[in-house]
Amino acid sequence: MCVCVCVCVRTNASALEHTCEGRSQPQVQLQAMRDFLRRSGLTVEDLDSLNIIHVAGTKGKGSTCAFTERILRNYGFRTGFYSSPHLVQVRERVRIDGQPIGKELFTKYFWSVYGQLDESKDAYGGSMPSYFRFLTLLAFHVFLQEKVDVAVIEVGIGGAYDCTNIIRKPWVCGISSLGIDHTSILGDTIEKIAWQKAGILKPGVPAFTVAQPPGPMVVLRERAREIGCPLLVCPELDEYESPGPPLRLGLAGHHQRSNATLALQLCRNWLQRRADSAVVSMATVFHPSAKMMKGLAETEWPGRSHTIRHGPLTYFLDGAHTTGSVLACVRWFRKEAATLERTVGGPVVRVLLFNATGERDSGALLKLLWPCHFDFAVFCPNLTESVASCSIDQQNFNVTLENMLTRCLDSQSSWRTLSGRGGRLADDQLVFQNQLPLVAEQRTDSLVFPCILSALQWISQGRDPVLGVPDQRVAAVQPGVAARAQALQEAASIQVLITGSLYLVGGALTHLVPSLAS
Repeated sequence: MCVCVCVCVRTNASALEHTCEGRSQPQVQLQAMRDFLRRSGLTVEDLDSLNIIHVAGTKGKGSTCAFTERILRNYGFRTGFYSSPHLVQVRERVRIDGQPIGKELFTKYFWSVYGQLDESKDAYGGSMPSYFRFLTLLAFHVFLQEKVDVAVIEVGIGGAYDCTNIIRKPWVCGISSLGIDHTSILGDTIEKIAWQKAGILKPGVPAFTVAQPPGPMVVLRERAREIGCPLLVCPELDEYESPGPPLRLGLAGHHQRSNATLALQLCRNWLQRRADSAVVSMATVFHPSAKMMKGLAETEWPGRSHTIRHGPLTYFLDGAHTTGSVLACVRWFRKEAATLERTVGGPVVRVLLFNATGERDSGALLKLLWPCHFDFAVFCPNLTESVASCSIDQQNFNVTLENMLTRCLDSQSSWRTLSGRGGRLADDQLVFQNQLPLVAEQRTDSLVFPCILSALQWISQGRDPVLGVPDQRVAAVQPGVAARAQALQEAASIQVLITGSLYLVGGALTHLVPSLAS
């Protein structure tokens, strides 16, 4: 079904290019989305009944939404949750009561929404929405027709120009931690990015944020004042009063604490408005209820500070792809890996599996990862397997295979520079088998593989019972590369950090947790 979305609508690449060109005309962008909404059979007024919680931010907005959705579900509400990107299947983006909608439901709403748009396209010059816009429209239709009590909506990119910002009357808004990302769209300073994120604020609608650096905090406050929106800063999680045991979070990592406090405030405010819209408390320390505490503890959000153990292999998965999120990932990984290492009686090998996409500076991100002391750094494109057999939900139609592999080689070059071994490998060290390049250098600790499966199977060396033994789907490695694997074969424990891209993490999960792909 994902291929239908890609074929029938504009790619995100062209949509983002259009957004960049129209940055000075945000109302044009939003009006285009309103037109698509109307052509699909809905109006912006229809969205008012969804009782929306709208969340923007650079880091942690997805985790904040996950905490929020789980807490409100504990109160017995029927929840809708729209997020991006998906990890394994596109249906993950649209959830009801915490579960991705089923294939039948997705198919039903896909053809319903697409049919409405297709019928009207001739009157609009043949225009169809981009991939993300289409899925956003689909989510609105699902939540309205399936009659959810609350819709938790995660912003895609930015806020002011994001297609979710056609929402007129959310019940409450949240802004998670801010950082530098998507600079070609949002601006090249954190203050410019803060202005964009604050674009989701609405007159008279309560809004919350977490502690931010001084510069962006000033921008958020000024923007809120201009809009006429009450904006409060959440207290630290340690400040919440709890007569019983301390708050426990289902998501690992110290950085999740700010996401959890934002979720608590969003939920409390939503619940108060649900009970009596005239009485709303703002950003005060309070006693989290038993249902709130249970919700925080039971929250699951795959691919973020996520640990999986398969025999001697422990996979640490985190889709961090900005400076701030990679720093948080490093803190989490070093703590968890060190704790695990103390329980192992024998040699431990650490492996980094990394890829970065788009405009992101892979060299800068790798520099942050360098102190983790990896024995191997492995790079591969965000392809689950060879192109011919790769899941359609995992393919990126915006870049070519050649571009993806060039990015991997550039990342390897950056890693080699960090290790003092120079830059890119010579052309005569590139080996092509089955039309897929496999790159390796026997005297260094860095390798490039053509897909995620081949990288994982080389790292695991047949010791992961879920991955099994390499087969014909994977390009064979050179004898010299195989010889490098002795340390992996003899290790008592192999620790694998998979990071740099949510798409890489999603592709890895496809193989590490096969049930997610079914």
